[in-house]
Amino acid sequence: MTTGNHLQTKTHPTTRGPLLITSFRPWRSHQSSNSSHDLIAAMADAGQLPERTIWLSQVPVSFEMAPIRVINALYRFRPRAVVCCGMAEKRAYLSLEQQGKSVSRSLQTGLNLADLLADTHLSEISHDAGDYVCNALYYRVLAAIQESAIAMPCLFVHVPVLTALTRSLIQADMQLVLDKVSE
Repeated sequence: MTTGNHLQTKTHPTTRGPLLITSFRPWRSHQSSNSSHDLIAAMADAGQLPERTIWLSQVPVSFEMAPIRVINALYRFRPRAVVCCGMAEKRAYLSLEQQGKSVSRSLQTGLNLADLLADTHLSEISHDAGDYVCNALYYRVLAAIQESAIAMPCLFVHVPVLTALTRSLIQADMQLVLDKVSE
């Protein structure tokens, strides 16, 4: 596994495409890291990412560049599913986003979020991906999938700040969610 476009391949190759996971770089001066990156890095180090995972790490926090980078990866890697991850400093739970919005239009994930939450401990369904790059990225990726008529599950997950008390539970929850999305 390498930084940038991480590809983790286990011993049982499959003909299905890889799982594409994205995480952002820090964007505010007081942040030394981004919890979305920290969570996926910890999971990669522990061998907890699903079989055949590509990780686009350190996606720029940019309304223009983030969608370009992720949508290009969709066409390049033809993943079986895509899970975009971002940081939510003011949330306490891992938040599975139901929709991305643009002005008065919204696009919904086709995934059953209640099923994804089964057996999790610190996770929730959210109907508000925010007003910043996370929401814009989610909307644009959902739109690209819809416009291309690609049969590909897509999810955005907001990751709270990880603490000593929550890190292992959130990591376990994320592993469950990724395993289910990856099936």
